[in-house]
Amino acid sequence: MTTDPLELATAVAEAAAEVLPSADPLILGPAQPGSPHVTAAFAGAALVDLEAPVPGVVVVLIGQELVDALADSPLGSLELSAALQPALDAAAGRLGARAKAARGVELDTVVAELGGAFTTVPLIGAGIAGALLVPDATLAAARQPLTEADIRAEHTAGAAMPVGSLNDLGADPFVPGPFVPGARSGTAVGAARGLEMLHGVDMEVTVELGRTRMTVRDLLALTPGAVLELDRAAGSPADLLVNGRLIARGEVVVVDEDFGLRVTEILDAHSASV
Repeated sequence: MTTDPLELATAVAEAAAEVLPSADPLILGPAQPGSPHVTAAFAGAALVDLEAPVPGVVVVLIGQELVDALADSPLGSLELSAALQPALDAAAGRLGARAKAARGVELDTVVAELGGAFTTVPLIGAGIAGALLVPDATLAAARQPLTEADIRAEHTAGAAMPVGSLNDLGADPFVPGPFVPGARSGTAVGAARGLEMLHGVDMEVTVELGRTRMTVRDLLALTPGAVLELDRAAGSPADLLVNGRLIARGEVVVVDEDFGLRVTEILDAHSASV
């Protein structure tokens, strides 16, 4: 594992960029000392606290296009923190740390959240797609990288991740000095195109058999063996929801001793909202 802080920051950013979507392949800009004006080029930020023994946080900044895409996802509005969790998990794993649940933070509080001197690595697509920020104290305390299996075991819940930022490289309010290399050189990281960027993203899928309403008295009176009557007749299709949004209906089946759902109907946007 490299001991050079800038090289380590670049490796951490590369791990995050592997799972951070963009409409263009991402290239890592040069790792550089963080500026208090770092957030000026971006529209959103998510942060994770790291668990001991590696102290500190990791922050990912994103541009306006990704913020808008999350708000207007085909599956409804998606949380920024959940959408960026995989990238933050990957960054933490490269530091040899485990990430807690990501949280969205206001741009004007990012520098204070970092708690001191930090390093910035720009993530460049057709423009400034994002940036990774990591405190220098965290880089100094980094340990052996976690394996992919370690990271997957720590966080099984994924997040939706649509389109990335395409800000104009010529209008960079990021720092007073140079922010990106003049030539498109650096570590290239593959990315998908358009809505295809959603294909590799984990989503929370729920099958709902039915619902009922109960008083608190009846709820507290439940005992093992109690039967709840649902608002759906026997044999009626079950609902398939993605991130709480109804998208299909189907029949409950058993597959290798596990329950499953055979989809019988895909709902359009109008039907799903009814």
